[in-house]
Amino acid sequence: MNIVQFAVSLLLFFVLFFGIGFLLNMILRSSWIMAIVYPVIILLIVDNFEISRYFTDTSNAFSTVFDQLIHLKVVDIIVLVSGFAGTIVAGIVIKWLRKNGYQMF
Repeated sequence: MNIVQFAVSLLLFFVLFFGIGFLLNMILRSSWIMAIVYPVIILLIVDNFEISRYFTDTSNAFSTVFDQLIHLKVVDIIVLVSGFAGTIVAGIVIKWLRKNGYQMF
């Protein structure tokens, strides 16, 4: 992966998941909903099979996806962690805004 692609990916994942997390936290009036949902999203990003396989062949699906998680490259892990950092920052910002009197929805 090119260094420019890496930098753009970091920024894109951070901003994307910050925005999604901020909106979900604002609409659902919860501060950490996206941080809880993020690992499920990561599983869906990493796997290469249908979602229905998690329900029809559960043990094999989870063992396959965890094996794929273990074999991710360091660059991919850093990009996914930057998305998780975006969800955490969104939760902190929502808590800070509510503490300072901003009522959202």
